[in-house]
Amino acid sequence: MKISAVIIAFNEEAKIADAIRSLDWADEVLVVDSGSTDRTREIAEGLGARVIVNEWPGFAAQKQFAVDAAANDVIFSLDADEAVSDELKSEIAGLKGGGELPFDGMTVPRASVYMGREIRHGSWYPDRQLRLFDRRKGKWKQVVIHESFEMEPGATVGKLTGDLIHRSVDSVGQHAAMIAERYAPLGARSSYERGRRTSPFGILVAGPAAFIRDYVLKAGFLDGVAGLFIALFSAYHAVLKHMMLYELQRGGEMPSDRQPKSL
Repeated sequence: MKISAVIIAFNEEAKIADAIRSLDWADEVLVVDSGSTDRTREIAEGLGARVIVNEWPGFAAQKQFAVDAAANDVIFSLDADEAVSDELKSEIAGLKGGGELPFDGMTVPRASVYMGREIRHGSWYPDRQLRLFDRRKGKWKQVVIHESFEMEPGATVGKLTGDLIHRSVDSVGQHAAMIAERYAPLGARSSYERGRRTSPFGILVAGPAAFIRDYVLKAGFLDGVAGLFIALFSAYHAVLKHMMLYELQRGGEMPSDRQPKSL
């Protein structure tokens, strides 16, 4: 069984090398770049990846483009700010030795690194993602936010236990900007398009409810100061999303899925 590992990238020179090096078990590494102005393509090609440039069509569409362009039917999809752990590498190597996937798709737990610490509680873990799959059994689903690979009816899905390491947030300022510029506005748009509505009271309670859920009920406090910061940002995200949803209800401009400064 041959596996193609695919990555979409835009201005990821600081992280793309770690992602590609963690894929040394793959039969092909394909990077689809959407016009990086830094050294992303040069670094990827230097590490042996095949690089294709494709103008940005949106997250799900770009990921589907990468899947379609891969040389093999079995795909491992990785983001440029992620890396495969040694435990996950061993699991996938065992599957390759077996000759075929035991399921049509397989999910992996994703462990985010925040403030230098792997997060193991709250809403950020295990954060299972469907990343290993037979491309003939599904496709990337186009949604406003948080795209996902959707298996066709009747397809089987199993679980891997090794972690995918996620390094998306480098600073408090970056975290705040990601929420304000992408996640809150697109979350508000998604809620609005699904018919959800809010109110001044909904805005008032959204923050405390999110903090209590992530920090207390889901034991975010066990992740120390990092867990506290994540829960506070979760509250900020909830309040801002509700405020933006309320604005849309009153005729505000609909946010667009524009390409971020990096993926």
